[in-house]
Formats: sequence, C-alpha cells, structure tokens
Amino acid sequence: MKSHPRPQRDQRPRNNQRGFTLIELIVTLAIAAVMLTLAAPSFLAFKRNSELISQANGLVAALNTARTEAMKRGLGAMVVPRDGQTWASGWRVFVDTNSDSNYTDGTDLVTLEQPALPSYFTVSATGTAGGGSPYVLYNSSGYPVTKSGGFGALTISIARTDLSGQDLLEQTRRVKLSSTGRLRTCKPTSATDTQCSGTQND
Repeated sequence: MKSHPRPQRDQRPRNNQRGFTLIELIVTLAIAAVMLTLAAPSFLAFKRNSELISQANGLVAALNTARTEAMKRGLGAMVVPRDGQTWASGWRVFVDTNSDSNYTDGTDLVTLEQPALPSYFTVSATGTAGGGSPYVLYNSSGYPVTKSGGFGALTISIARTDLSGQDLLEQTRRVKLSSTGRLRTCKPTSATDTQCSGTQND
C-alpha cells in the first residue's frame, strides 16, 4: 500500500494584529475628552498658585537680601518700588551708602532688582511700605525702621486682579515683616483677615 506524503504546513507566523475599530476609537476619544475637562480647572489653579508663590518668594528674597546687606556692611539698606510709587512696577534692593534714606542713582549700591509684575497682579501694603513713596528700610542691626525713627512692622499683600470672592482669597499672599525683622508669608481666610489668623505659613 503506497503512502502519500503529508502536505507541508505553512510555517510562516500568522499576523494576528488588528487595528482599532471605529467604535473603540470613538470611546477612547470620549474618555480622553472627559479626563481633559476634569483636569483643566486643576491645572489652571496649579498654574495660578505657582505664579503667585513665585512673586511672593521674590519679594521675600528681596527683603532678606536687604537685611543681610545692612548687617554685613553696617549701613542702612532699602527695598523700594522701581518707579518709586507702586510695588507692581517691581522692586529694587540697595545699600544706602550716602545715608539719605533715598535711592541715589550712581551712588547707592544696587544688589537686586525685580522686574514689573504681570498686569494681572496687584500689590497693596501697610506701614512704610504703603502710601505714595513706599519703602522698607533696615538699619545696620537688621531691624526694619521708619525714616523718622522707630520700628517699622508692615504687611505687603500680593493678589490677582482677575478673580473675586473665595477664588481671590486662594490667590492672595501676605508677606508680613515684624518689628524684629522676622518674615513670614501667609494666606488670609477673609478680606479683613490682615493677620492671616487660622492659616498656616507658606
């Protein structure tokens, strides 16, 4: 009895891959759209908070620099708005080498300058940092003082101009300088909460 040879099986690997169906693609896109919608507000809040903290930290760094320079050089050091009137224009840190309690271009030693804040930020202040010619002055011992003598505790608040209500409070930081020179930043719980009571320091 004659045997017949078995036919050779195709040894080539089969390609079992397939693409997405139209329904699968639509469902995937729908899920992605929902996730983006949910994530957008959180991302916006994170971005706003980062910008605000950056500005507040810049102000704290300027105040710390002025205090350090005053004690190191044994002279008064000041932080003033770059335009002499509004903190939103940025600020300048300088050593008052001629001891006239004012910035004298070409004479006083500038150690730090901060450019103008974005237009959606506003800055308000109390004490010597408020008024028409605001300033923060440190004496050679590192204490904040007024030009007329005495200690100069004060608060500088940075907030956004495009928010209101609770959203505005969330995007407000107060930089508080005590009469001993201690600095802290905080977030108020209400518009009248000047002491940031009930909130932790940032």
